[in-house]
Amino acid sequence: MVKKNTTQQKPLVISACGTFLKPEMQSVYRQIANLQRYETVVFAEQHQNAELFPFDDVVVMEKQVRPRLKGNFILRFWYKYVIKQWPPPRPVNREVKPYYPYNLPDLLNQHDPALVHVYYGHKAVKYRHMLGAWGGPWIVSFHGVDVVKFFDREGYAEKMQRVFREAKLVLARSESLLVKLEELGCPKEKLRLNRTPIPFDDSQTLIRKAPKDGNWRIVQASRLIAKKGLFTTLKALEEMVKVWPKLRFVLCGDGPSRLEFEEAVNAIGLGDNVELRGWMTQDELKEEFRKAHFFWHPSELTETDDQEGVPNAMLEAMAAGLPVVATLHGGIPEAVTHGSDGLLVTEKSPNDLAAAGLRMMSEEGLLENMSAAAAKSVRENFGLESRLAALEDCYDEAIQTKVG
Repeated sequence: MVKKNTTQQKPLVISACGTFLKPEMQSVYRQIANLQRYETVVFAEQHQNAELFPFDDVVVMEKQVRPRLKGNFILRFWYKYVIKQWPPPRPVNREVKPYYPYNLPDLLNQHDPALVHVYYGHKAVKYRHMLGAWGGPWIVSFHGVDVVKFFDREGYAEKMQRVFREAKLVLARSESLLVKLEELGCPKEKLRLNRTPIPFDDSQTLIRKAPKDGNWRIVQASRLIAKKGLFTTLKALEEMVKVWPKLRFVLCGDGPSRLEFEEAVNAIGLGDNVELRGWMTQDELKEEFRKAHFFWHPSELTETDDQEGVPNAMLEAMAAGLPVVATLHGGIPEAVTHGSDGLLVTEKSPNDLAAAGLRMMSEEGLLENMSAAAAKSVRENFGLESRLAALEDCYDEAIQTKVG
């Protein structure tokens, strides 16, 4: 459902993001498009994929021309290289005005919102000065990789500390991400849980049963990147096909590891068992979920400490009735209860992963029982209405106003 902003009595929140929206940002769209107690206008640097994410109120921010400090080399050197405040925080001669990369302060003054919600931590670092020039309250939400992204850059950690100080609230997708943010220096009293909202349609939920002919169909939906455990999966599949030679592992998604993954599949002779489907629309993905028997998501910590929140595709699969085989990683254990709606194993362990997959396929009644439990769990803990209400409660708190 896409809601057009028409009710003027509701307070306005600006949803600020870099790109509205990348194909994998379905959960962000669900939040923005379905607010109930607030109106929202999106401010973005780029507007992409409008056919996938239709929304009426999107404003593309304008880039601003950077001014020059004319005729004063010493002042330029002082601000840029000695105290490292560039651009200068205020005019340093009559010819220089404060510089901001985008016209965000002007847009905020024109729209006069009650609150700004910045999506992704690195964008809050980028927009912080502009939000300060506006002067109103703002919050930031973290979604996964942005708890580690850019921290290897000089001065970035200090900039993030300023974000933590100036934001009214700091939201994250999972308890594990909240812990990481606290470790990075965010005051605990500012942290709030912002779980992924999942629309629940009982007509899409199927209780899974084991195939009598051995044609198991296992699905994973994710970007093809290091933290998704793709190559650990291949080692596990080598063992699983010895028991179930007709099984099909269906990988839905695209990303920088695709070519390497395809080459590895062929090198170990699993071409008949692995199917790469590429990026898929929501309807196409739902069809793959309908045909599958269980969902696979063996995430693992990368060398750069990139970790998951609670994977959106995994929740959508569970809502469709798919039990899960996954790892004890990031926010996954917050959504999957081992032995109830899925099986969880240690990261980067192909033997444990293979054993869990084989157990799901071999233990009588396990698949069916976990299928029913998976759908029930998502309905209770990640339902769209309850998650949006929790987000809007954070909006209320940040502006210190209760909306009746």
